[in-house]
Amino acid sequence: MAQVRKRRRRSRIATTLRWIGWGVAAILVLVVGVLLGYRVVTLPQHAGSVELSGLKAPVQVLRDRHGVVHIRAEHDLDAFFALGHAHAQDRLWQLEMNRRIVAGRLAEVLGPAALTTDRVLRVLGVRQQAAQVLEALDPLTRSVLQAYVDGINAGVEQALEKPWKLSPEFLILGVRPGRWEPVDAIGWATMMAWDLSANLNTELLRAALWPKLGSQRLGQLMDTDPAIELPDRDAVYAQNWSVARADAPGGPAGAAAAALGAALHATLQAAFPSAGNEGIGSNNWVLDASHTLTGGALLANDPHLALGAPALWYLAHLSAPGLEVIGATLPGLPYVVLGRTERTAWGFTNTSPDSQDLYLERVDPADATRYRTPEGWASFETRNETIAVRGQRDVSLTVRSTRHGPVLSDVLPPAQQALAAAGQDKGYVLALRWSALDPGDRTISAGIGINRAQDWAAFDAALRDFHSPQQNIVFADREGTIAMVAPGRVPVRKPGNALSGIAPAPGWDARYDWDGYLAWEQLPRVVRPANGVIVTANQKVLGADPQSFIGAEFSQPHRYDRIQKLLAAKPRHDLASFAAIQADLASGTVAELLPVLIDTPPRSALGHRAMEMLRAWQAEGERGAPWMDPARAEPLIAIAWIDRLRSAMFADEVGEQVFAQLDAQRSRYRAQLRALTLPEEAHWCDDVRTPAVETCAQLAVDSLEATLVELQGRFGDDPARWRWGEAHVAVSEHRPFGKHPLLSRVFDLRVPTGGDAASVNAGKHNPWDTVAPFANRWGPSLRALYDLVEPDRSLFMISSGQSGHVLSPQYRDLALPWAAGEYLPMVSSRAAVDRATVERLELRPRR
Repeated sequence: MAQVRKRRRRSRIATTLRWIGWGVAAILVLVVGVLLGYRVVTLPQHAGSVELSGLKAPVQVLRDRHGVVHIRAEHDLDAFFALGHAHAQDRLWQLEMNRRIVAGRLAEVLGPAALTTDRVLRVLGVRQQAAQVLEALDPLTRSVLQAYVDGINAGVEQALEKPWKLSPEFLILGVRPGRWEPVDAIGWATMMAWDLSANLNTELLRAALWPKLGSQRLGQLMDTDPAIELPDRDAVYAQNWSVARADAPGGPAGAAAAALGAALHATLQAAFPSAGNEGIGSNNWVLDASHTLTGGALLANDPHLALGAPALWYLAHLSAPGLEVIGATLPGLPYVVLGRTERTAWGFTNTSPDSQDLYLERVDPADATRYRTPEGWASFETRNETIAVRGQRDVSLTVRSTRHGPVLSDVLPPAQQALAAAGQDKGYVLALRWSALDPGDRTISAGIGINRAQDWAAFDAALRDFHSPQQNIVFADREGTIAMVAPGRVPVRKPGNALSGIAPAPGWDARYDWDGYLAWEQLPRVVRPANGVIVTANQKVLGADPQSFIGAEFSQPHRYDRIQKLLAAKPRHDLASFAAIQADLASGTVAELLPVLIDTPPRSALGHRAMEMLRAWQAEGERGAPWMDPARAEPLIAIAWIDRLRSAMFADEVGEQVFAQLDAQRSRYRAQLRALTLPEEAHWCDDVRTPAVETCAQLAVDSLEATLVELQGRFGDDPARWRWGEAHVAVSEHRPFGKHPLLSRVFDLRVPTGGDAASVNAGKHNPWDTVAPFANRWGPSLRALYDLVEPDRSLFMISSGQSGHVLSPQYRDLALPWAAGEYLPMVSSRAAVDRATVERLELRPRR
């Protein structure tokens, strides 16, 4: 009987477990069903027809299986309207964030965590500047902007009619999308310029380090090209042309500049982590017919920017009378930023001009509403702002501006605290002069113009309106012309400007004021070069007048040199060889530093094994070191060792917090290499915190052993099982859910990648990220290859997918192909588009 009871109990338990299992399965099926049903009802309408106000005639919006949009319109303004509508359908949350960034209204939906960002944005006054720009634009540009935002707003109205169809971000945060105005589009172009401008950050860091290191050591750590030797710091801040030297000697002003430097930089980096980052670079190159297998020009471009989910770019084709253009658009802008027409193609890289200067302004001790100028005391311009903060009371803000520009130090508490600690909280403020905030910016007009240009003359003429940010723009057309021009507003600094724009200047001294901009004829320019080759990769470029100062902080020429080498390796190229160059994983920094370190004698068995692996890797040649293969361990060991050694060399003198800011903003590989190879700079290897005198050889051994212990803790005991790609995973971060520990798992995209910041196929990590120090967060956001003989053979690819809706299959379908170096066809001919179409939506004028 006991056995029978046991069997019955086991049977009941088994039955219960089966019911629990079926119940869990049913819940999972229900959840999946709900999600699938939610996806079906919330995804935008891509087929059928819809009536919309604002159209002149019906428009066809075709999509291929990846969601690439092809717009056919009878009127060009309808094409821009349809682009706005497509952006709203597929990237509405991205548009909402972009609009709020321009206006400084993030805290309204994200709460106090976004308040610092809003404060800075309000002080910059991007939207106010956009309103001034709009008033001065020509009627054609204004009509394009209006048509585009009308299209966005038509999509917003559709979404608000059925709010359950909004993407999950709106529902999770309880937000409704707002309407767009033309100033929002202009402001978004300005914010893109902000991301590509770096001088502000390095000026702040120089200000912090100048008194600590002195001019000579600071020049070694933060070198410039051309070399600029900073003068005596106190002498700079004591000089005053027009009024008595009330500040003499220059100590108080110099102390104020130093106090502001690190505090401002840390706060700005927290608010805008991508601004001025070294990983924000690009490659482009163009060959004429003498170097190609096609009989015409070929052009390549891959801009390296912060990886996001969804991607920064949206692929689209606009076809209308007088308009035939395809390529990468930016949600928020009404035109193809990077792409081709039927007869032309173009690509951008950042020129890195010195377009920002910081000015230390002396506040009148008797009247805090005034500041010193060369002519005497002047009143601050002021305006009042109110920032709504979710869950808290509104925050009032008084924005002050000087003759140079907005006062940044007013809105950053760490800057105010730093000034107070230096005893200068009442005496000085820091203002920003930035070319993108000057009146008359017509960059939007230039973008529209290049979309219509059919030859070099028209393209070149359109670029005269291109003001900010300065870009190296390569060009090719079907007639065989290849060219490069770097349009943009580049400040002219006076001969007496001893700082040359690389450190905060005394605002009361007229010698440090700008003296206009470089003339169009002085900008970098190459047309139909005799050798038939043009390459730019953020390396130093020179204007028509080599004495014209453009900037002093360019990227190291590793990618440029590698591209030139690969192009020279074959007499003629095609798109396949261009694709291979874009996928190249060789690292210029590892190629320079590893030979210097390869004879380091390890102390441990693990160290001996790691060095054997590195030597074998180096001996493999072209596809060994420095080939940053994601499937190998050696790139991980090399990068982790180099990073740790660099920190050991510099952080003791600079301070760990400031060096982390400095190295994350722009890795100090050149200073590291010089210190390891030049006796006169080997002093950096001595740890000033100890009485002993350490050598570079000692630091190399110590760093190697510490690195291997760290890697074992992260990736396991066996180095043979470590993989660079698993550590160097490309993280496309969602805004804002990428910061949430749970939601980031749903909204972020992660794929293994190779390369490093010095590879053509770039991928930059932040070694100071304690959670994921090797993660790839800046890379080729877009890859594009253009064939000027057969335009339909052109190719492109973005890093995530076309949709911004996390439940759409097109949210992430391009991430793995992008990481693998694959492409989508960039077709624009009617027959090719029709063959690829899987969804067809007709937009009809509302009766």
